Amino acid sequence: MTGFPKEKLRIGFIGSGFIAEFHLKSMIAVRNVEVTGVYSRKPENRERFSALVSKLELGNCKSHDSLESLLQADDIDAVWVVSPNYTRLDIMRTIHAEVTAGRSALVAVACEKPLARTVSEAREMLRLAEDAKLNHGYLENQVFATPVIRGKEIIWRRAASATGRPYLARAAEEHSGPHEPWFWQGDKQGGGVLSDMMCHSVEVARHLLTAPDAPRNSLKVKSVNGTVANLKWTRPAYADQLKARFGADVDYRNRPSEDFARGTVQLEDEEGNELMIEATTSWAYVGAGLRIQLELLGPEYAMEFNSLGTGLKVFMSRAVTGAEGEDLVEKQNAEQGLMPVLEDEAGVYGYTDENRHMVECFRKGETPIETFHDGLAVVEILMGLYLSAETGETVRFPAPELENYVPVVARRGA
Repeated sequence: MTGFPKEKLRIGFIGSGFIAEFHLKSMIAVRNVEVTGVYSRKPENRERFSALVSKLELGNCKSHDSLESLLQADDIDAVWVVSPNYTRLDIMRTIHAEVTAGRSALVAVACEKPLARTVSEAREMLRLAEDAKLNHGYLENQVFATPVIRGKEIIWRRAASATGRPYLARAAEEHSGPHEPWFWQGDKQGGGVLSDMMCHSVEVARHLLTAPDAPRNSLKVKSVNGTVANLKWTRPAYADQLKARFGADVDYRNRPSEDFARGTVQLEDEEGNELMIEATTSWAYVGAGLRIQLELLGPEYAMEFNSLGTGLKVFMSRAVTGAEGEDLVEKQNAEQGLMPVLEDEAGVYGYTDENRHMVECFRKGETPIETFHDGLAVVEILMGLYLSAETGETVRFPAPELENYVPVVARRGA
């Protein structure tokens, strides 16, 4: 590669919603980067995003009225694709067309989780990126969460080296439901909570079980078993609440997606050792806010993390009144009582180190530790879990039947 390292990486955002702003706020702690462009479908969202870039002093961000305009800009080296799931493959096709035709000078693309809605879509995302000779990164923030980075380093250096590798990873993520209507629509999102959140859980667990400096594919998936359920949001009162909040397109009386999912993944390492992942996710959790729980167990040790077990807590009595918000913790469910406070959500959740890593890899022309290959592997696991939940059977890998499989809740007319 020529032209590396670049003095600064100039990036454009494709998408300007909730997760885009989370990424943007984390960029404050990232060196050698400027945010120079944004494209999304709504002009008012683009303008709000550009204004936030200026406020955070992250660069001079131009609002583009078309994707092609963004890709053809001479001040953009890489793009962050953070638009809704159902738009990503078409976006990647446009990126491929512009780069291969010589109309775009992009060198890299990063894509928010999950990489795609199906295995075939994910495989095409990877093919397009590599055919266009783009460096590519899969934005799985929990792999870069500060407790994950520190915990994995200590466990593998001190405990695993003395008593043997870890063999069981547990990951759980729960909150009270997504922000935007498309998340609740199975065909647009690709599923329900399993697609939306278990992509985090299986990948952070796979990462914790992988030896430092070993490739992620050093662990082979042997089988998966999944269960899904509708616990809360199909109850009439809550289904009506969703309809009132998001409109007729979110109809959980007739077209629900699962709000609970459980998955077990059996793996094997290079020496034939059996490893296990246990993952649960839910949109039916009502607590202080988003809760992430992680465990890593080995022969003589254990690692545990709970995102709501914060060092800082505040208490507010009934006399304290004010507007609703999310100023204490993401997906906050209350403004009164005893509340945990995450002092640095972007850091604890992993966005800061994730973006720092991607920027430096793209700037230097190096391969990130999370690429579209990992995004594809995650989608294969998710589709195996969906198929298992549909059939009631364990799905054994390799599983070619997953290539064109679509979860029940994502099938049009289902």
